[in-house]
Amino acid sequence: MTAAPIRVVAFGGGHGLSASLRALRHCTHTLDLDVTAIVTVGDDGGSSGRLRAERDALLPPGDLRQALAALADDHPTARQTASLMQHRFAAMPEQRPAGRSPDSLAGHAVGNLLLLGLIEMLGDPVRALDHAAAMVGARGRVLPMALHAVGIEADIHDSQDHTITVRGQHAVAVADGRVTALRLVPENPPACPEAIEAVRGADWLIFGPGSWYTSVLPHLLVPELAAAIVASPARRLVTLNLSADKETSGLSTADHLAALHWYLPELRVDAVLADAKWAGEPEPVRAAAQALGAELVLAPVAVADGSPRHDPESLGVALVPVLGAAR
Repeated sequence: MTAAPIRVVAFGGGHGLSASLRALRHCTHTLDLDVTAIVTVGDDGGSSGRLRAERDALLPPGDLRQALAALADDHPTARQTASLMQHRFAAMPEQRPAGRSPDSLAGHAVGNLLLLGLIEMLGDPVRALDHAAAMVGARGRVLPMALHAVGIEADIHDSQDHTITVRGQHAVAVADGRVTALRLVPENPPACPEAIEAVRGADWLIFGPGSWYTSVLPHLLVPELAAAIVASPARRLVTLNLSADKETSGLSTADHLAALHWYLPELRVDAVLADAKWAGEPEPVRAAAQALGAELVLAPVAVADGSPRHDPESLGVALVPVLGAAR
């Protein structure tokens, strides 16, 4: 009798989720995985931000597009379609014929416009994402964490010993200071029903890597999604970042784990994956992992050039024995 595939749900957004999904694609050479990506919907910068402002886009498409590209099939046609979705229009030369309108396409990714069009045409973001997934032969499913775009708001303690409120995903990501509180606007957005169903049926839930306050933690702030995460029979894995970014400046590796508990105290974790070179002194990280009920797994998962970026192939190699452990 053939064993059922291992159902994996990966949470995040942007480049961190993309690295995780590419790693899971590498795992499929060894493991039979059924992958679902659940993507944050708070992006308000760049092309996504413009589409939210100018078209009142139901969802910011950028992180969803990146997840679709990461899961694209290896067939040449699928890969070329994924590359097209990732293609970003360059700005036209400044010298323009008289009377020509401003270059409204500059900076937009083709896939962002495609997803916006599909959502407007079909009236259903999940159907739109499933259609786009079929276009790239995605080896998995991409779902939004909520059915409409959300705002991200943070209280930040700055260098002048003041606490200020910063609004917007991009503003939070680049703000100077330490985040002391994180909120979604609205506080109770409608969770994507298909995402809830995926969480309830999962064997593994994976959090990170990615921007902690703007890509990872927002999932824990959607009440219905958070409740499903806590109630799910799945095991839970946290993949830690290799270094702090601006929004987590001053946070130690162990502090990243403490933040998970702060925003979802009921969350229990089974494994924490970290790179020994980048994690620093392992004992504080091990203690923070144990506080969540997790075992610390150390493995080389960074790119070889020494920069703080996950190598999808190395991360995939490290994930295989964790995800493949007896259920």
